[in-house]
Amino acid sequence: MEALKDIDLQINQGEFVGIMGPSGSGKSTLLHMLALLDDVTAGTIIVDGTDVERLSSIQKTHFRLTKFGYVFQEYALLPELNALENVCLPLMMLGAPAREYRRAAMEMMETVGLSKRAKHLISQMSGGEQQRVAIARALVNHSRILFADEPCANLDTKNSGIVMNLLRRLCDEREQTIIMVTHEPEHMQFADRIIWIKDGMIEKEEKPG
Repeated sequence: MEALKDIDLQINQGEFVGIMGPSGSGKSTLLHMLALLDDVTAGTIIVDGTDVERLSSIQKTHFRLTKFGYVFQEYALLPELNALENVCLPLMMLGAPAREYRRAAMEMMETVGLSKRAKHLISQMSGGEQQRVAIARALVNHSRILFADEPCANLDTKNSGIVMNLLRRLCDEREQTIIMVTHEPEHMQFADRIIWIKDGMIEKEEKPG
């Protein structure tokens, strides 16, 4: 059984795209394939002019580290590290000097409004704060594309609004490309374009408002 069928999609730099559709429609599968978290069995994915399916496993890992950032509903932060140390991780993995990754991480903490919470452990932070730390971590390496899979699923209305407004601001101010899976209709207003998926196919596209 095919999870996705006849997907033909182009996403532009600096565009905020929402992917929506019923449960089991293929939303997360599409996101995972675009983000190189799952392998495709047919077709082509081109990112920044690179046919990523031609990359080796090691090349794909480096491509993800340098081009992509990921935000998940479960935050995926390391509880034994403080917020700043969590944000440092992508640059540490790329071998950046300590002074450089600490400076870049603190700048991202300021961008997401958490510079005063940088030394706090994850367990000492609210869900909304943890998600903002995850966003800072995803962007500390100047990711070209931010992939967000249900980033507000575990947040209350207030914190969801904070996170969504932050994503919109990053898109506007940094020309950050964002591809987000969501099931919340109220999130549509933050996106430039909504792609509706049904039964593994693009059902329609629309611009909010």
